Amino acid sequence: MSQEKTHFGFQTVDESEKAGKVAQVFHSVAARYDVMNDLMSAGLHRVWKSFTIGRAAVRPGMKVLDIAGGTGDLARAFALKAGPQGEVWLTDINDSMLRVGRDRLLDDGVVLPCAVCDAEHLPFPDNYFDRVTVAFGLRNMTHKDRALSEMTRVLRPGGKLLVLEFSRIAKPLAPAYDWYSFNVLPWLGSKVAGDADSYRYLAESIRMHPDQDTLKGMLEQAGLSRVQYFNLTAGLTALHEGIKMV
Repeated sequence: MSQEKTHFGFQTVDESEKAGKVAQVFHSVAARYDVMNDLMSAGLHRVWKSFTIGRAAVRPGMKVLDIAGGTGDLARAFALKAGPQGEVWLTDINDSMLRVGRDRLLDDGVVLPCAVCDAEHLPFPDNYFDRVTVAFGLRNMTHKDRALSEMTRVLRPGGKLLVLEFSRIAKPLAPAYDWYSFNVLPWLGSKVAGDADSYRYLAESIRMHPDQDTLKGMLEQAGLSRVQYFNLTAGLTALHEGIKMV
């Protein structure tokens, strides 16, 4: 029987291969992930995450699930806002990334439950979390629709899903952005992380990700209401959010 196909950057691969290939990328870059984020975005990723944290509006006592949480930037902020009565989970499918995030949080005196888990098969009960967030992780998932449905499932009624992801930049800026992505990013990856190929994949994966309106429709298809998005830095990234009504 032939395997279903999907994309890994610009390559076409069997669906069964994609998760392993993505895992190899993040095992490779985990140790230098934050340094590379600062260099690649000139620090803008911190602004985008700050906006997301503000829109999440986490309050004391809330339950929050951070998916593909990587090095723990969002989880740390949510833990401070949710307080000791709250419950904030840091999760990632990649154990190398999760270890980096866990250790960084512990170094800062922040103790959170951490779990290696697949966003397409979340090990949490229905209607449990007040907020679910995923920052720069959705584009790496094989079945984005399945992952969004799972995120919706674990949200309680009235809860909010927030998806921060690279998106479609304004057309006048696209040629310069393409040149930067396919020339500068692999060079930086080679010099700083010792891995040009992983950063070439990251640039390709951004181009294969759904644009703003397509992703908005996917959140609605997953069962969310009042879906909207905010273009950040001329659409270089976008924050999508939706509410689970029932």
